[in-house]
Amino acid sequence: MKYFKPQILLLILTFLATSCFQDDDDIVVSSSDINDFVWKGMNSWYNWQSQVPDLSDSKDDNLAEYNAYLSQGQFANPENLFNSLVYQTGTVDRFSWFIEDYIVQEQQFQGISKSHGIQYGLVQTNSDDVVLYVRYVADDSPASNANIKRGDIINAVDGTILNISNYKSVLGNLSNETIKLSFVSENGGILTPIEDKTITSVVLSENPVYLTKVFDDIDGKKVGYLVYNGFRSSYNDELNAAFSFFKSENIDELILDLRINGGGSVPTSAYLASMIYAGAGLEKFADLKFNSKHDNEDGFYTFQNTLDVYDTNNNKTGEETINRLNTINNLYVLASYSTASASEMVINGLKPFIPVKVIGTTTYGKNVGSITLYDSPLTDFQDRSSANAGHLNAMQPIVFQIFNKNGESDYTQGFPPDIEVTEHQYLNNILPFGDENEIVLKAALDDIRGITIKSIATKKSSSFTKELDISFLDKKFEKEMYIENHTK
Repeated sequence: MKYFKPQILLLILTFLATSCFQDDDDIVVSSSDINDFVWKGMNSWYNWQSQVPDLSDSKDDNLAEYNAYLSQGQFANPENLFNSLVYQTGTVDRFSWFIEDYIVQEQQFQGISKSHGIQYGLVQTNSDDVVLYVRYVADDSPASNANIKRGDIINAVDGTILNISNYKSVLGNLSNETIKLSFVSENGGILTPIEDKTITSVVLSENPVYLTKVFDDIDGKKVGYLVYNGFRSSYNDELNAAFSFFKSENIDELILDLRINGGGSVPTSAYLASMIYAGAGLEKFADLKFNSKHDNEDGFYTFQNTLDVYDTNNNKTGEETINRLNTINNLYVLASYSTASASEMVINGLKPFIPVKVIGTTTYGKNVGSITLYDSPLTDFQDRSSANAGHLNAMQPIVFQIFNKNGESDYTQGFPPDIEVTEHQYLNNILPFGDENEIVLKAALDDIRGITIKSIATKKSSSFTKELDISFLDKKFEKEMYIENHTK
Protein backbone atom coordinates (compact mmCIF):
# COMPACT_ATOMS: atom_id res chain seq x y z
CA MET A 1 0.00 0.00 0.00
CA LYS A 2 1.22 3.48 -0.81
CA TYR A 3 1.59 5.94 2.06
CA PHE A 4 1.90 9.69 1.80
CA LYS A 5 3.99 12.16 3.76
CA PRO A 6 3.35 12.18 7.54
CA GLN A 7 2.26 15.04 9.73
CA ILE A 8 2.63 15.87 13.40
CA LEU A 9 -0.03 17.38 15.61
CA LEU A 10 0.12 21.14 15.97
CA LEU A 11 -0.97 23.25 18.96
CA ILE A 12 -4.35 24.82 18.41
CA LEU A 13 -3.98 28.44 17.33
CA THR A 14 -6.37 31.30 17.75
CA PHE A 15 -7.92 32.61 14.59
CA LEU A 16 -9.38 36.00 13.69
CA ALA A 17 -11.85 35.99 10.80
CA THR A 18 -10.75 39.22 9.06
CA SER A 19 -8.69 39.98 5.99
CA CYS A 20 -5.65 39.42 8.25
CA PHE A 21 -5.00 36.54 10.62
CA GLN A 22 -3.11 36.78 13.89
CA ASP A 23 -1.95 34.28 16.53
CA ASP A 24 -0.90 34.85 20.14
CA ASP A 25 2.67 35.61 19.06
CA ASP A 26 1.48 38.52 16.91
CA ILE A 27 2.23 36.75 13.66
CA VAL A 28 0.11 38.55 11.08
CA VAL A 29 -0.69 37.01 7.70
CA SER A 30 -2.44 39.08 5.05
CA SER A 31 -5.14 37.69 2.85
CA SER A 32 -2.88 38.19 -0.19
CA ASP A 33 -0.23 35.98 1.47
CA ILE A 34 -2.85 33.30 2.01
CA ASN A 35 -3.97 33.80 -1.59
CA ASP A 36 -0.41 33.05 -2.69
CA PHE A 37 -0.68 29.71 -0.88
CA VAL A 38 -4.08 29.05 -2.45
CA TRP A 39 -2.90 29.73 -5.99
CA LYS A 40 0.41 27.86 -5.72
CA GLY A 41 -1.16 24.85 -4.02
CA MET A 42 -3.87 24.59 -6.65
CA ASN A 43 -1.38 25.17 -9.47
CA SER A 44 0.73 22.31 -8.19
CA TRP A 45 -1.85 19.69 -7.20
CA TYR A 46 -5.28 20.36 -8.66
CA ASN A 47 -6.61 17.54 -10.82
CA TRP A 48 -7.90 19.95 -13.49
CA GLN A 49 -5.01 22.47 -13.28
CA SER A 50 -4.32 22.39 -17.00
CA GLN A 51 -7.97 23.22 -17.80
CA VAL A 52 -8.27 26.33 -15.59
CA PRO A 53 -6.82 29.40 -17.39
CA ASP A 54 -6.04 31.25 -14.13
CA LEU A 55 -3.95 28.28 -12.98
CA SER A 56 -1.67 28.51 -16.03
CA ASP A 57 2.00 28.07 -15.16
CA SER A 58 2.72 31.46 -16.73
CA LYS A 59 0.34 33.27 -14.38
CA ASP A 60 3.10 34.17 -11.90
CA ASP A 61 5.85 34.90 -14.47
CA ASN A 62 5.35 38.65 -14.01
CA LEU A 63 5.51 39.13 -10.24
CA ALA A 64 3.86 42.57 -10.21
CA GLU A 65 0.91 41.35 -12.28
CA TYR A 66 0.64 38.21 -10.17
CA ASN A 67 0.54 40.19 -6.91
CA ALA A 68 -2.04 42.57 -8.37
CA TYR A 69 -4.16 39.55 -9.33
CA LEU A 70 -4.00 38.13 -5.80
CA SER A 71 -4.79 41.52 -4.24
CA GLN A 72 -8.04 42.11 -6.10
CA GLY A 73 -10.87 43.22 -3.84
CA GLN A 74 -13.06 40.19 -4.56
CA PHE A 75 -10.24 38.00 -3.22
CA ALA A 76 -9.99 39.74 0.17
CA ASN A 77 -11.54 36.52 1.42
CA PRO A 78 -9.15 33.76 0.24
CA GLU A 79 -12.04 31.34 -0.15
CA ASN A 80 -13.30 33.49 -3.04
CA LEU A 81 -10.01 33.00 -4.87
CA PHE A 82 -10.16 29.26 -4.24
CA ASN A 83 -13.71 29.08 -5.58
CA SER A 84 -12.72 31.00 -8.70
CA LEU A 85 -10.08 28.35 -9.46
CA VAL A 86 -12.41 25.36 -9.17
CA TYR A 87 -13.11 23.83 -12.59
CA GLN A 88 -16.77 24.05 -13.61
CA THR A 89 -18.07 24.26 -10.04
CA GLY A 90 -21.10 22.08 -9.41
CA THR A 91 -20.80 20.16 -12.67
CA VAL A 92 -17.35 18.66 -13.28
CA ASP A 93 -15.90 19.49 -9.84
CA ARG A 94 -18.63 19.13 -7.24
CA PHE A 95 -16.21 18.21 -4.49
CA SER A 96 -13.25 20.54 -3.79
CA TRP A 97 -13.52 22.90 -0.83
CA PHE A 98 -11.69 25.54 1.18
CA ILE A 99 -11.00 24.84 4.86
CA GLU A 100 -11.37 27.61 7.42
CA ASP A 101 -9.91 25.59 10.31
CA TYR A 102 -8.00 22.42 9.51
CA ILE A 103 -8.02 21.19 13.11
CA VAL A 104 -11.82 21.15 13.10
CA GLN A 105 -11.72 19.48 9.67
CA GLU A 106 -9.45 16.68 10.88
CA GLN A 107 -11.81 15.99 13.77
CA GLN A 108 -14.74 15.82 11.37
CA PHE A 109 -12.86 13.29 9.22
CA GLN A 110 -12.81 11.03 12.30
CA GLY A 111 -16.53 11.49 12.96
CA ILE A 112 -16.07 14.10 15.69
CA SER A 113 -18.31 17.11 15.23
CA LYS A 114 -21.10 19.07 16.85
CA SER A 115 -24.34 17.38 15.84
CA HIS A 116 -27.91 16.53 16.79
CA GLY A 117 -27.25 12.99 15.59
CA ILE A 118 -29.79 12.74 12.74
CA GLN A 119 -29.64 12.18 8.99
CA TYR A 120 -32.77 13.07 7.05
CA GLY A 121 -34.59 12.32 3.84
CA LEU A 122 -36.90 14.85 2.18
CA VAL A 123 -40.08 14.01 0.28
CA GLN A 124 -43.12 15.72 -1.25
CA THR A 125 -46.67 14.65 -2.06
CA ASN A 126 -48.41 15.47 -5.31
CA SER A 127 -49.57 18.57 -3.45
CA ASP A 128 -47.27 21.12 -1.84
CA ASP A 129 -46.74 19.14 1.37
CA VAL A 130 -43.09 18.49 2.21
CA VAL A 131 -41.80 16.43 5.11
CA LEU A 132 -38.52 15.24 6.51
CA TYR A 133 -38.16 11.63 7.52
CA VAL A 134 -35.47 10.23 9.78
CA ARG A 135 -33.07 7.92 7.92
CA TYR A 136 -30.54 7.46 10.72
CA VAL A 137 -30.10 8.31 14.42
CA ALA A 138 -26.64 8.18 16.00
CA ASP A 139 -26.29 6.22 19.21
CA ASP A 140 -26.03 8.26 22.42
CA SER A 141 -26.90 11.48 20.57
CA PRO A 142 -29.40 14.22 21.46
CA ALA A 143 -31.78 12.64 18.93
CA SER A 144 -31.56 9.14 20.38
CA ASN A 145 -31.87 10.52 23.92
CA ALA A 146 -35.08 12.26 22.81
CA ASN A 147 -36.38 8.90 21.54
CA ILE A 148 -36.32 10.01 17.91
CA LYS A 149 -36.34 6.92 15.72
CA ARG A 150 -35.57 5.95 12.16
CA GLY A 151 -38.73 6.42 10.09
CA ASP A 152 -40.16 9.29 12.17
CA ILE A 153 -41.84 11.99 10.07
CA ILE A 154 -41.29 15.73 10.64
CA ASN A 155 -43.34 18.49 9.03
CA ALA A 156 -42.08 21.62 10.80
CA VAL A 157 -38.82 23.07 12.10
CA ASP A 158 -38.91 25.71 14.84
CA GLY A 159 -42.66 26.01 14.38
CA THR A 160 -42.63 26.68 10.62
CA ILE A 161 -44.46 24.10 8.52
CA LEU A 162 -42.56 22.93 5.47
CA ASN A 163 -43.91 23.41 1.96
CA ILE A 164 -42.49 23.39 -1.54
CA SER A 165 -41.87 27.14 -1.47
CA ASN A 166 -40.10 27.54 1.86
CA TYR A 167 -38.38 24.26 2.68
CA LYS A 168 -34.85 25.31 1.72
CA SER A 169 -34.90 28.40 3.92
CA VAL A 170 -36.67 26.65 6.81
CA LEU A 171 -34.30 23.69 6.77
CA GLY A 172 -31.40 26.10 7.16
CA ASN A 173 -32.45 26.19 10.81
CA LEU A 174 -31.32 22.58 11.19
CA SER A 175 -27.77 23.91 11.57
CA ASN A 176 -28.79 25.86 14.69
CA GLU A 177 -27.50 24.59 18.01
CA THR A 178 -31.02 24.10 19.39
CA ILE A 179 -33.93 23.12 17.15
CA LYS A 180 -37.59 22.21 17.65
CA LEU A 181 -38.91 19.42 15.45
CA SER A 182 -42.63 18.77 14.95
CA PHE A 183 -43.52 15.10 14.45
CA VAL A 184 -46.59 13.89 12.59
CA SER A 185 -48.22 10.69 11.38
CA GLU A 186 -49.39 10.29 7.79
CA ASN A 187 -52.44 8.51 6.39
CA GLY A 188 -53.65 9.00 2.84
CA GLY A 189 -51.73 12.24 2.53
CA ILE A 190 -53.23 13.67 5.73
CA LEU A 191 -50.71 14.71 8.37
CA THR A 192 -51.74 14.46 12.01
CA PRO A 193 -49.61 16.20 14.67
CA ILE A 194 -48.10 13.96 17.34
CA GLU A 195 -45.65 16.02 19.41
CA ASP A 196 -42.80 18.52 19.32
CA LYS A 197 -39.29 17.71 20.50
CA THR A 198 -36.50 20.19 21.18
CA ILE A 199 -32.90 19.00 20.96
CA THR A 200 -29.53 20.72 21.35
CA SER A 201 -26.41 19.67 19.49
CA VAL A 202 -23.37 18.28 21.29
CA VAL A 203 -19.92 17.15 20.20
CA LEU A 204 -20.30 13.55 19.04
CA SER A 205 -17.73 10.92 18.18
CA GLU A 206 -19.60 8.37 16.07
CA ASN A 207 -18.43 4.80 15.65
CA PRO A 208 -19.12 4.05 11.95
CA VAL A 209 -19.44 0.32 12.68
CA TYR A 210 -23.08 0.86 13.55
CA LEU A 211 -24.54 -2.67 13.54
CA THR A 212 -23.18 -6.18 13.11
CA LYS A 213 -25.64 -9.05 12.86
CA VAL A 214 -25.98 -12.60 11.52
CA PHE A 215 -29.18 -14.11 10.14
CA ASP A 216 -28.93 -17.81 10.92
CA ASP A 217 -31.26 -19.40 8.38
CA ILE A 218 -31.88 -17.61 5.09
CA ASP A 219 -32.78 -20.55 2.87
CA GLY A 220 -30.30 -22.61 4.87
CA LYS A 221 -27.53 -19.99 4.72
CA LYS A 222 -25.94 -17.84 7.40
CA VAL A 223 -25.91 -14.23 6.25
CA GLY A 224 -23.74 -11.52 7.78
CA TYR A 225 -25.09 -7.98 7.88
CA LEU A 226 -22.98 -4.89 8.56
CA VAL A 227 -24.19 -1.29 8.73
CA TYR A 228 -21.03 0.73 8.08
CA ASN A 229 -21.41 4.50 8.04
CA GLY A 230 -17.99 5.98 7.27
CA PHE A 231 -14.43 5.00 6.32
CA ARG A 232 -12.76 6.46 9.43
CA SER A 233 -9.24 5.25 10.05
CA SER A 234 -9.47 5.66 13.82
CA TYR A 235 -12.04 2.83 13.76
CA ASN A 236 -10.04 0.38 11.63
CA ASP A 237 -9.78 -1.99 14.60
CA GLU A 238 -13.55 -1.90 15.23
CA LEU A 239 -14.15 -2.75 11.57
CA ASN A 240 -11.68 -5.63 11.80
CA ALA A 241 -13.44 -6.88 14.94
CA ALA A 242 -16.75 -7.01 13.05
CA PHE A 243 -15.16 -9.34 10.51
CA SER A 244 -13.68 -11.46 13.29
CA PHE A 245 -17.27 -12.00 14.41
CA PHE A 246 -18.39 -12.90 10.89
CA LYS A 247 -15.51 -15.37 10.55
CA SER A 248 -16.41 -17.03 13.84
CA GLU A 249 -19.99 -17.40 12.61
CA ASN A 250 -18.87 -18.98 9.29
CA ILE A 251 -21.23 -16.81 7.26
CA ASP A 252 -22.15 -17.85 3.71
CA GLU A 253 -23.10 -14.41 2.35
CA LEU A 254 -22.43 -10.80 3.34
CA ILE A 255 -24.77 -7.81 3.13
CA LEU A 256 -22.87 -4.53 3.45
CA ASP A 257 -25.20 -1.63 4.24
CA LEU A 258 -23.62 1.57 2.92
CA ARG A 259 -26.80 3.64 2.59
CA ILE A 260 -25.54 6.29 5.01
CA ASN A 261 -21.85 5.97 4.06
CA GLY A 262 -20.55 8.99 2.15
CA GLY A 263 -16.97 7.72 2.10
CA GLY A 264 -13.75 8.71 3.85
CA SER A 265 -10.27 7.22 4.04
CA VAL A 266 -8.90 5.51 0.91
CA PRO A 267 -6.65 3.09 2.86
CA THR A 268 -9.60 2.05 5.03
CA SER A 269 -11.55 1.28 1.86
CA ALA A 270 -8.72 -1.03 0.79
CA TYR A 271 -8.75 -2.68 4.22
CA LEU A 272 -12.49 -3.36 3.99
CA ALA A 273 -12.10 -4.90 0.54
CA SER A 274 -9.30 -7.07 1.92
CA MET A 275 -11.65 -8.36 4.63
CA ILE A 276 -14.29 -9.32 2.06
CA TYR A 277 -12.39 -10.95 -0.80
CA ALA A 278 -11.35 -14.52 0.05
CA GLY A 279 -8.77 -14.74 -2.72
CA ALA A 280 -6.95 -11.56 -1.73
CA GLY A 281 -3.22 -11.80 -2.04
CA LEU A 282 -1.28 -8.75 -3.10
CA GLU A 283 -3.36 -8.10 -6.20
CA LYS A 284 -4.20 -4.58 -7.28
CA PHE A 285 -7.39 -3.23 -5.72
CA ALA A 286 -7.27 0.36 -6.98
CA ASP A 287 -5.14 2.70 -9.10
CA LEU A 288 -4.71 6.38 -8.24
CA LYS A 289 -3.86 8.82 -11.06
CA PHE A 290 -2.63 12.35 -10.26
CA ASN A 291 -2.06 15.29 -12.60
CA SER A 292 1.02 15.43 -14.83
CA LYS A 293 2.99 17.46 -12.26
CA HIS A 294 2.60 14.67 -9.73
CA ASP A 295 2.57 11.55 -11.85
CA ASN A 296 5.35 10.34 -9.55
CA GLU A 297 2.60 10.08 -6.92
CA ASP A 298 0.61 7.70 -9.12
CA GLY A 299 0.32 4.43 -7.30
CA PHE A 300 -1.91 1.53 -6.57
CA TYR A 301 -3.44 0.01 -3.49
CA THR A 302 -3.24 -3.73 -3.18
CA PHE A 303 -5.30 -6.02 -1.01
CA GLN A 304 -3.71 -6.17 2.41
CA ASN A 305 -2.95 -8.83 5.03
CA THR A 306 -2.50 -6.36 7.90
CA LEU A 307 -3.99 -3.00 8.79
CA ASP A 308 -2.76 0.01 10.73
CA VAL A 309 -4.59 1.18 13.85
CA TYR A 310 -4.84 4.91 14.59
CA ASP A 311 -6.22 7.10 17.32
CA THR A 312 -8.43 10.11 16.62
CA ASN A 313 -5.36 12.36 16.38
CA ASN A 314 -4.00 10.34 13.42
CA ASN A 315 -1.28 8.75 15.52
CA LYS A 316 -0.51 5.15 14.63
CA THR A 317 -0.95 2.96 17.70
CA GLY A 318 -0.46 -0.54 16.29
CA GLU A 319 -1.10 -3.13 13.60
CA GLU A 320 -3.53 -6.03 13.27
CA THR A 321 -3.87 -9.04 11.01
CA ILE A 322 -6.86 -8.57 8.75
CA ASN A 323 -9.79 -10.88 9.46
CA ARG A 324 -10.54 -12.06 5.93
CA LEU A 325 -13.69 -13.95 5.03
CA ASN A 326 -13.15 -17.12 3.02
CA THR A 327 -16.67 -18.48 2.77
CA ILE A 328 -18.80 -15.95 0.85
CA ASN A 329 -19.58 -16.13 -2.86
CA ASN A 330 -21.30 -12.76 -3.38
CA LEU A 331 -21.30 -9.28 -1.91
CA TYR A 332 -24.63 -7.50 -1.50
CA VAL A 333 -24.34 -3.72 -1.12
CA LEU A 334 -27.33 -1.73 0.13
CA ALA A 335 -27.02 1.70 -1.46
CA SER A 336 -28.61 5.13 -1.77
CA TYR A 337 -27.77 8.60 -3.09
CA SER A 338 -25.68 8.98 0.09
CA THR A 339 -23.42 6.06 -0.90
CA ALA A 340 -20.38 7.88 -2.25
CA SER A 341 -16.64 8.02 -2.92
CA ALA A 342 -14.82 5.44 -0.75
CA SER A 343 -18.02 3.37 -0.64
CA GLU A 344 -18.16 3.38 -4.43
CA MET A 345 -14.45 2.57 -4.46
CA VAL A 346 -15.24 -0.72 -2.69
CA ILE A 347 -17.93 -1.56 -5.26
CA ASN A 348 -15.72 -0.64 -8.22
CA GLY A 349 -12.59 -2.28 -6.80
CA LEU A 350 -14.23 -5.61 -5.98
CA LYS A 351 -16.24 -6.00 -9.18
CA PRO A 352 -13.33 -7.60 -11.10
CA PHE A 353 -12.97 -10.23 -8.38
CA ILE A 354 -16.37 -11.23 -7.00
CA PRO A 355 -20.04 -10.70 -7.92
CA VAL A 356 -21.26 -7.44 -6.37
CA LYS A 357 -25.00 -6.84 -6.35
CA VAL A 358 -26.26 -3.31 -5.57
CA ILE A 359 -29.70 -3.05 -3.95
CA GLY A 360 -31.59 0.19 -3.24
CA THR A 361 -31.11 3.27 -5.40
CA THR A 362 -28.33 4.71 -7.58
CA THR A 363 -25.18 5.72 -5.72
CA TYR A 364 -23.81 9.27 -5.72
CA GLY A 365 -21.14 9.03 -8.43
CA LYS A 366 -17.73 10.17 -7.12
CA ASN A 367 -14.63 8.62 -8.65
CA VAL A 368 -12.13 11.27 -7.53
CA GLY A 369 -10.43 12.07 -4.24
CA SER A 370 -8.45 14.67 -2.37
CA ILE A 371 -5.65 15.42 0.02
CA THR A 372 -5.38 18.29 2.50
CA LEU A 373 -3.03 21.07 1.43
CA TYR A 374 -1.50 23.27 4.14
CA ASP A 375 0.35 26.58 3.87
CA SER A 376 3.75 24.86 3.92
CA PRO A 377 5.29 25.63 0.49
CA LEU A 378 8.73 24.12 1.24
CA THR A 379 7.07 20.70 1.48
CA ASP A 380 4.78 21.25 -1.52
CA PHE A 381 1.88 22.04 0.84
CA GLN A 382 1.68 18.58 2.46
CA ASP A 383 3.40 18.98 5.84
CA ARG A 384 1.05 20.19 8.55
CA SER A 385 3.86 20.49 11.11
CA SER A 386 5.55 23.24 9.09
CA ALA A 387 2.35 25.08 8.15
CA ASN A 388 2.24 28.86 8.46
CA ALA A 389 1.58 29.63 12.13
CA GLY A 390 -0.47 32.73 11.34
CA HIS A 391 -3.67 31.04 10.19
CA LEU A 392 -5.57 27.75 10.12
CA ASN A 393 -6.73 27.87 6.49
CA ALA A 394 -6.14 24.83 4.30
CA MET A 395 -7.61 23.33 1.13
CA GLN A 396 -9.20 20.02 0.20
CA PRO A 397 -8.97 20.01 -3.61
CA ILE A 398 -9.54 17.03 -5.88
CA VAL A 399 -6.09 15.73 -6.83
CA PHE A 400 -6.58 12.19 -8.14
CA GLN A 401 -8.97 9.90 -9.99
CA ILE A 402 -9.38 6.28 -8.99
CA PHE A 403 -9.60 3.19 -11.21
CA ASN A 404 -10.04 -0.52 -10.55
CA LYS A 405 -7.82 -3.39 -11.69
CA ASN A 406 -9.39 -3.28 -15.17
CA GLY A 407 -8.87 0.47 -15.59
CA GLU A 408 -12.57 1.21 -15.01
CA SER A 409 -13.65 4.53 -13.51
CA ASP A 410 -16.87 5.27 -15.38
CA TYR A 411 -19.32 5.83 -12.54
CA THR A 412 -19.68 9.59 -12.35
CA GLN A 413 -23.44 9.03 -12.62
CA GLY A 414 -23.32 6.48 -9.82
CA PHE A 415 -23.80 2.73 -9.78
CA PRO A 416 -27.40 1.86 -10.70
CA PRO A 417 -29.06 -0.79 -8.53
CA ASP A 418 -29.40 -4.37 -9.69
CA ILE A 419 -32.58 -4.44 -7.60
CA GLU A 420 -34.26 -1.05 -7.17
CA VAL A 421 -35.93 -0.34 -3.84
CA THR A 422 -36.99 3.23 -3.13
CA GLU A 423 -37.19 3.49 0.63
CA HIS A 424 -39.17 6.73 0.90
CA GLN A 425 -42.10 5.17 -0.95
CA TYR A 426 -42.70 3.05 2.15
CA LEU A 427 -42.65 5.97 4.54
CA ASN A 428 -45.04 4.42 7.06
CA ASN A 429 -43.04 1.22 7.23
CA ILE A 430 -39.40 2.29 7.55
CA LEU A 431 -38.10 -0.20 10.07
CA PRO A 432 -34.88 -0.16 12.12
CA PHE A 433 -31.63 -1.26 10.53
CA GLY A 434 -31.28 -5.01 10.93
CA ASP A 435 -35.00 -5.79 11.03
CA GLU A 436 -35.50 -8.72 8.64
CA ASN A 437 -38.60 -7.03 7.17
CA GLU A 438 -36.90 -3.66 6.58
CA ILE A 439 -37.71 -3.10 2.91
CA VAL A 440 -34.19 -2.76 1.43
CA LEU A 441 -32.60 -5.42 3.61
CA LYS A 442 -35.51 -7.76 2.85
CA ALA A 443 -34.85 -7.38 -0.88
CA ALA A 444 -31.29 -8.63 -0.35
CA LEU A 445 -32.41 -11.50 1.87
CA ASP A 446 -35.09 -12.48 -0.66
CA ASP A 447 -32.49 -12.54 -3.42
CA ILE A 448 -30.39 -14.90 -1.32
CA ARG A 449 -33.51 -17.01 -0.85
CA GLY A 450 -33.80 -17.20 -4.63
CA ILE A 451 -36.68 -14.73 -4.91
CA THR A 452 -35.11 -12.55 -7.60
CA ILE A 453 -36.84 -9.48 -8.99
CA LYS A 454 -35.64 -6.35 -10.77
CA SER A 455 -37.47 -3.94 -8.47
CA ILE A 456 -39.82 -4.00 -5.52
CA ALA A 457 -43.31 -3.56 -6.95
CA THR A 458 -45.49 -3.95 -3.88
CA LYS A 459 -48.07 -1.29 -3.06
CA LYS A 460 -46.64 1.91 -1.67
CA SER A 461 -47.62 2.61 1.91
CA SER A 462 -47.86 6.41 1.73
CA SER A 463 -48.71 9.23 -0.67
CA PHE A 464 -45.21 10.74 -0.52
CA THR A 465 -43.91 9.73 -3.92
CA LYS A 466 -41.40 12.41 -4.91
CA GLU A 467 -38.00 12.58 -3.29
CA LEU A 468 -36.40 16.03 -3.07
CA ASP A 469 -32.69 16.80 -3.18
CA ILE A 470 -31.39 17.44 0.31
CA SER A 471 -27.71 17.77 -0.62
CA PHE A 472 -27.80 21.48 0.22
CA LEU A 473 -27.68 20.35 3.87
CA ASP A 474 -24.58 18.18 3.39
CA LYS A 475 -21.45 19.03 5.29
CA LYS A 476 -18.52 19.49 2.94
CA PHE A 477 -16.75 16.33 4.08
CA GLU A 478 -19.73 13.96 4.00
CA LYS A 479 -19.10 12.58 0.49
CA GLU A 480 -15.34 12.58 0.49
CA MET A 481 -12.55 10.19 -0.47
CA TYR A 482 -9.20 11.29 0.86
CA ILE A 483 -5.70 10.21 1.75
CA GLU A 484 -4.73 11.14 5.28
CA ASN A 485 -1.27 12.18 6.44
CA HIS A 486 -0.80 9.89 9.41
CA THR A 487 1.90 9.98 12.02
CA LYS A 488 3.69 6.67 11.61
